[in-house]
Order: sequence, then C-alpha cells, then structure tokens
Amino acid sequence: MNPARRLLLANKSWAQERRAIDPEFFARLASGQQPEFLWISCSDSRVPETQLTVTDAGELFVHRNVANLVRADDRNVLCVLQYAIEALKVRHVIVCGHYGCGGVKAAINGAPPGRLSEWLDPVAQIYEQHRAQLDLLSEEERWAKLVELNTVAQVHRLAQTDVIENAWAKYNYPYLHAWVYSLPDGLIQPLLTLSPSGPQKLL
Repeated sequence: MNPARRLLLANKSWAQERRAIDPEFFARLASGQQPEFLWISCSDSRVPETQLTVTDAGELFVHRNVANLVRADDRNVLCVLQYAIEALKVRHVIVCGHYGCGGVKAAINGAPPGRLSEWLDPVAQIYEQHRAQLDLLSEEERWAKLVELNTVAQVHRLAQTDVIENAWAKYNYPYLHAWVYSLPDGLIQPLLTLSPSGPQKLL
C-alpha cells in the first residue's frame, strides 16, 4: 500500500473511533482551543509529545525544530511564543530536549557547512563554553550532558524574550520548564523550572 494512503486510511479510522466514543469531540475542538501548555521540542520522529505526555488534541500548543532551539532570529518560534502567551494564555512553557538528539551530536562533531550548521551554531557555542568539562566525559556521557545543557539554555533564552518579560510583569506567569526525554525508557526528566520569582524546586 502507498505509505501516504496508509496515513489517510488511518486518519479515517481514528476519526470514526473518536466519534463513536465521544460524538461531540470534534465539535468541541472546532469551537476553539484553550491549551495550558506550550511544548517546544525537537523535530525527531521518536518524540511524539501527545503520546509521551498522554495528552489529547487541544491540550498542547506545539512548536518543534531541530535540537529544540529558541533563537532570537527565528520569527517562527517567537510568533508561536507570542500567540501562546498573549492569545491563548498558556500557563506553562516546556522545552523538552531528548537524549540521542542528532542535532546535538552534529554540533559536537561539526555539522557540514550550510543551513544545518548555521542553525546548530548556538549548540556548538554551548559545547565550546563547557568543552573543558565535557571532554573529560565518555562520548555518550558528553552527548547526554550537552543535551541537558542545551535544553536548560533554551529556557534561559525564553526568559530573556520580551514576550516572557512582559507576561511575568503583567500576569505573573508562565512557568518555564526544561525537561529531557529518554528514548531508552520513555521517561521525562525535569531539569529546571523558572518562574517570575526565580528558579523553582524540581518535581
């Protein structure tokens, strides 16, 4: 069967099943959204946010890119952030990295020149900042640690955006979370939570 056709057939089956369980499901979704979370993560196909958080349609507002970056020159992520905070009033912004991230590994090894290398430059800079400590670790440990450092760095970048600064001053929200997802066991590890009053205790 054509792979694209398989997806369309799966969609029909899913829609029929949802209507059978809850006849008003799609009517509620069509009436609007009120997600509590903005989820920023890697584009990796192995990180399905609704599955690993057991959330349904309408619960997560989502932005994904290679290596889950928050860049000041990326209008896409900044527009998503602004809409999520100002229009949808989300109360939590989660940056979720993942162990085994190919983008982070490319930043360590040196991505080929071009768009990907330029995109990953912030990760490469984090690696250089911590290189003395990271290079004492094994290859796998170095990779995992840089995933964590990168994820935490993106949360600090969020805190420096005008959208978050304004929201903290006006509304005293959102909370910003740095999480890392483990592919081998399917578990999420919380690393850091920032609020208007500063860092919060980990879960």
